[in-house]
Amino acid sequence: MVKVLIIGTGGHSAEIDDYIYMSKLANPDFGWEIIGYIDDNPEAYKRYRMSAPFLGSIKEHQVRHDCHYMMGIANLTYRRPIIERFLEAGAEFATFIHPTATVSPSAKIGKGVVIAPMANIGPNVSVGDFTLINSRCSLGHDTEVGKYNFISPNVCFSGFTSIGDENLFGINSATIPGVKVGNRNKIMAGMILHNDVGNDEVVFYRFKEKIIAVPK
Repeated sequence: MVKVLIIGTGGHSAEIDDYIYMSKLANPDFGWEIIGYIDDNPEAYKRYRMSAPFLGSIKEHQVRHDCHYMMGIANLTYRRPIIERFLEAGAEFATFIHPTATVSPSAKIGKGVVIAPMANIGPNVSVGDFTLINSRCSLGHDTEVGKYNFISPNVCFSGFTSIGDENLFGINSATIPGVKVGNRNKIMAGMILHNDVGNDEVVFYRFKEKIIAVPK
């Protein structure tokens, strides 16, 4: 039995709750149990129907050694500092791969990674520690993804893509083969990267067209 304590009580935590619940429905022998949630905002817990009790604040939490932790906070501003503080206190973080995800036997998956439903992780792919691969993402062969990245749903990395650390990829964004992305970038929804991206950049569409067809 893997006992899990989730950090955060927002939308991402609620999704993790569902991932584990659905995994149990699909496989009664799936041996994971959520034992509780912690958050500095107690009101956030009331928004969702979580499957385990609220156990107090993150700031005052004393790291437990009878369970594993999962990061349920999506905001990149908070993810890494909280994780590092918990690691320094001896916390163990679980790696979760949803049973509907397809992961190549040659892929390397780091510690604390969450791979959501229907994701595809191709041959020779590397996913660094504490990166979230969201629902229906596709990571093409030989793609390298660093640590602490948040990859939104439906993101597609073509083969030989290289991603650094602490990047946010918005929903439906993608790369062409061989693109390199540095650290701490924000790639906004729908962007298709055909050039390399450095560090600390925001990539978005400057101009948007709205075309309205009027039937004659």
